[in-house]
Amino acid sequence: MQGKKQAPAACFFSRACIADAVIDAMTDRIHTEPPKPFRCKHRLRVRWSEVDAQRVVFNANYLAYADTAVTEYWRALGLPFEQVLPRFGGDIFVRRAALDFRASARYDDWVEAGVRCERIGRSSLTVVCGLFCGTTQLMEVELVYVYADPQAGKPLELPALLRDWLTAYEAGEPMAQVELGPWERLGAEARPLRTAVFIEEQRVPVEMEWDDDDAHCLHAVARNRLGDAVATARLLPAVDGRTRIGRMAVTRALRGTGIGREVLRALMHASARRGDREILLHAQTSALGFYAREGFVVRGERFEEAGIEHVEMVKVLAPAG
Repeated sequence: MQGKKQAPAACFFSRACIADAVIDAMTDRIHTEPPKPFRCKHRLRVRWSEVDAQRVVFNANYLAYADTAVTEYWRALGLPFEQVLPRFGGDIFVRRAALDFRASARYDDWVEAGVRCERIGRSSLTVVCGLFCGTTQLMEVELVYVYADPQAGKPLELPALLRDWLTAYEAGEPMAQVELGPWERLGAEARPLRTAVFIEEQRVPVEMEWDDDDAHCLHAVARNRLGDAVATARLLPAVDGRTRIGRMAVTRALRGTGIGREVLRALMHASARRGDREILLHAQTSALGFYAREGFVVRGERFEEAGIEHVEMVKVLAPAG
C-alpha cells in the first residue's frame, strides 16, 4: 500500500524540497485550533495480534491504521491508486510521519479513522489522519508524502490534475459524473466494465451476459475525473409502468465509495421522470444491504442465476417532482 512506501535509499532530496515537503507536526496547533472535519472516514476493529501485554494497541500499529485509512482516501477520490499514479509518471513516498498520542485503543475496540489532505506543496502532500474511539481522539498522525520519479528517486512537481482533484474532494465536490444514454453512445465504455466484473470476475457465461436488450435500454456510465468509466448499469423499457434495473457493475477497486449508488440513483430518477411506478431488480444476495439502503425491499424467495444466489427486490416510485 502507498503509505508503506519509503523514499528509495538512493533518493536524496534538496534543502528546497525538504523545506517544501516537511512542516512541523509537533506544535500546539493541534491542541488549540478547532478540529477540521474529515470527509473520508474508515472504521477498523482492533485485533488480538495488534495489542501488547498491557492489552492496548502496540504503538507501531497506529501507523498501520493510518496507512489503511489513506488507502481508503485514495479510493474515495475515485482513483484506483496502482492504476492511476503511474499514468502521471511518478509515485508518492513517505518522507515523514509524526504521531501525537492522546489515548489508547484496546482489543476489540472500533477505531474510526478520518483522513484529509491538509496541504499541497510543489512536490509534496501533507495528509492528516485522526484516529477516534467513539468521541475520544486516540491520536493524530501527520504524513508527508513526496511525489517523485520511482526510478531516479528525484522529486517531481505534482501534476495540476492531481492537485485539482484533491482540492475538489476536500471542497465536497463529486468525484464522478454519471451520463445516461443509449448503447450506441455508451456501450464502448460499459462493455469492458461488464466483461471485467461479470465474465472475468464472477464467471458469468458470455452468452448470458450479452443480449438484445442492450439496444433498447437506457444505460448509465460513471466516469472519474480522468474520464475513466468506473461503473455502469442499465434501465429496461417499462411495461405497464413497471421496469427493471440490471447489469450493475462497479470496478473492483472503487466498490464501497458511493459511485454505484450514484449510478443507481440516476437510473431511478430517469425512471420516475418517464412515469414508471415500480422498479424491479435481481440483486445478488451479497448486495442486499446496498439496495435496501436505497429503498428496495425483498419480494419472494432466493434463487440462482448464472450460478450466483439472487433475490428479487422492488421499489415503488413516487411521482417525479
